[in-house]
Amino acid sequence: MIETGRLLLRRWRAADAAPFLAMGRDPRVMEYLGEPMTRSEVDAAMTRQNGFIDAQGHGFWAIERRADGAFLGFCGIKPGATGTPIEGRIEIGWRLATDHWGQGLAREAAQASLGWGWANLAVDDIWAITVIGNSRSWGLMERLGMTRRPELDFDHPQAGLAERLRPHITYAIERPR
Repeated sequence: MIETGRLLLRRWRAADAAPFLAMGRDPRVMEYLGEPMTRSEVDAAMTRQNGFIDAQGHGFWAIERRADGAFLGFCGIKPGATGTPIEGRIEIGWRLATDHWGQGLAREAAQASLGWGWANLAVDDIWAITVIGNSRSWGLMERLGMTRRPELDFDHPQAGLAERLRPHITYAIERPR
């Protein structure tokens, strides 16, 4: 578990499924991610992330607000997706429910995830990808100190992804010296 001033980043729990499903069905959340999520996709995602956490000590952790225990979304680091330029590298990612946008929570969680990565992993850099139109996401990447790597931009290979969501941009941040 990672603690920040306002947040806990932790393993996923069964109680996270309902708010995660609601988040995954919100058109604003899913605008750059694809079709609304089904319950089976939510369950599979939670299982997959807990599997990463169990096997490697890290994954996309569930974000819990310390003040009241509310599930806010997820953030963390995991292996980069197969078939992308960041395959075999460490990827940082996040997703929050819209009620929690604009409060600096994603940045707080992402900074904590980067800090955990630098303290616990022998990597020289951490990577991120997003749809080119997702300015909220790449804006956070830049606020975190990440740098665009245009030579690694790509069309995402995920099956069933709408054509408008295929063009992805790539960012990286180097280990602090």
